Amino acid sequence: MIFKTVLNSRIFLWTLLAIPSIPMILAFANGAVSEDGRPATEFLLHPTGEFAARFMIISMIISPFRLMFPKNGFWFWMVRRRRYFGVAAFTYAAFHTVLYLIDMGSLQAVLGEFLAFGIWTGWLAFFIFVPMAVTSNDASVRRLGRFWKPLQRFGYLAAVATLLHWMFVHNEFGPALVHFVPLALLETYRISRVFGSGSTAAPA
Repeated sequence: MIFKTVLNSRIFLWTLLAIPSIPMILAFANGAVSEDGRPATEFLLHPTGEFAARFMIISMIISPFRLMFPKNGFWFWMVRRRRYFGVAAFTYAAFHTVLYLIDMGSLQAVLGEFLAFGIWTGWLAFFIFVPMAVTSNDASVRRLGRFWKPLQRFGYLAAVATLLHWMFVHNEFGPALVHFVPLALLETYRISRVFGSGSTAAPA
């Protein structure tokens, strides 16, 4: 009973989602330097971006897995907490963006590389994240009504922009594809199930 109460606690889930950020925040606060001499604002860019992408992917694979295993209690539990993972993705993305701005050092430097493909795709993903995160609450669901779900569907565009940002900033496709190919396969399955059955929506 106690375990179930803890598992269903918002504090427990927020703590779980925050755990990866703890060493990052400490490194940033202490002005840590990597073994190869890079400051925290630089060497933390990759892990913060990775966790933003991972939590975004987790929030997006929940619906396909719920379709695949409709009677599984775990995926029902995940559906009810999907927004937490989306907000966590935005929080790590915001941390990633702050580190980037500090590392660049000036607005001129930021604008100077803004049009680079790997950069503006990252900004696009972040700007999409903002309204999605702000409206990830019950009050916004009620206020926006039927417009809420279409707004949240912009997450698919954010996912594509995140994938492109990851690949072209680092000029390596392998790690990004390892994360995003499973998402693409699961979304293909979900779309085929939804349209194949004549339904208009995945299970909530």
